[in-house]
Amino acid sequence: MSLAPVYAPGARLLILGSWPSPKSWEMGFYYGHPQNRFWPLLARLCGCAPPARLDIPAKRALIEGHGLALWDILASCTITGASDASIRDAVPNDIPALCQKLPIERVVCNGAAAARLYEKYAQPATGLAALRLPSTSPANAAWSLDRLATPWGEALGPYL
Repeated sequence: MSLAPVYAPGARLLILGSWPSPKSWEMGFYYGHPQNRFWPLLARLCGCAPPARLDIPAKRALIEGHGLALWDILASCTITGASDASIRDAVPNDIPALCQKLPIERVVCNGAAAARLYEKYAQPATGLAALRLPSTSPANAAWSLDRLATPWGEALGPYL
């Protein structure tokens, strides 16, 4: 089973990952690897201080307080470590139901795997095209935090 979605009741933008990393499972919350740039990047775009790595209430407040929604495409899968390329036996979360429950206008995917999985499992039912953003994962070392800020800022900016 995946982690539960995090959202504010009026969320208009849905951020989707593929599947939690082992560090995220260990922490029990999204983007738990200490080198993942997701939380520092989101804090920068929202104009606030990055939450401490283990401060889940602050991370939840960052999502909910800015009218966002956060979830993963997959409800379950077989995966080796944190390698999206190794995903097998994928079972999707009910993204269409979340999009019906909330006034979601835009879907953004954190990386290529999330975008590919969204297009396969959810887009036909939601009717919402997803914007593929460069992954915030430490495996995507070619993209610095400063470099990530441009496409992520353009995608999220109108919704923050």
